[in-house]
Amino acid sequence: MVLGIKKLLKLVREKKLVENLSERELKNPEGAGFDLRVGEIYKIEGKGFLGIEERETPNVKKVKNKKSYILKPNEYVLVKTIEKVNLPENLIMFTFPRSTLQRCGVLLLATQTAPGYKGNLVFGLKNLGNCDFKLEIGARICHVVFCEVKGGGIKYRGQWQGGRVDTKGREKQI
Repeated sequence: MVLGIKKLLKLVREKKLVENLSERELKNPEGAGFDLRVGEIYKIEGKGFLGIEERETPNVKKVKNKKSYILKPNEYVLVKTIEKVNLPENLIMFTFPRSTLQRCGVLLLATQTAPGYKGNLVFGLKNLGNCDFKLEIGARICHVVFCEVKGGGIKYRGQWQGGRVDTKGREKQI
């Protein structure tokens, strides 16, 4: 079952379900969840690897001291949210792009966020269009909804806890 705004705002106040929400989301949210905003942008370069037991992500370089970023056609970046989530073991979170992205030819790459995850979120953005796309720091890029896990969930134990962006070399997967 998807949790409604009244329940979510109560969890934000009492359990810090989502930290650093904008005033808009705290006072006048819409839909059945919250919009999250761009906090940091990262370019990636090099090579990646995903094996059976090990992995390595490409090198990342944070885009510094900019209030906006121009995502060129066919360019891919990682974005980290301003907000942090603190999911209890009985909730899972799903992320959906805001429709302005698709109308501009920009794809948001996201996944479910497992019960027990704590930290900022990191998403991919790919400009599939043939026009430049200007993205401002602080802009709302996605909408997240929360669902109850019936029958018991398994707490997140992965290495991405806390909003880590890359692996800093090859590492063994948990």
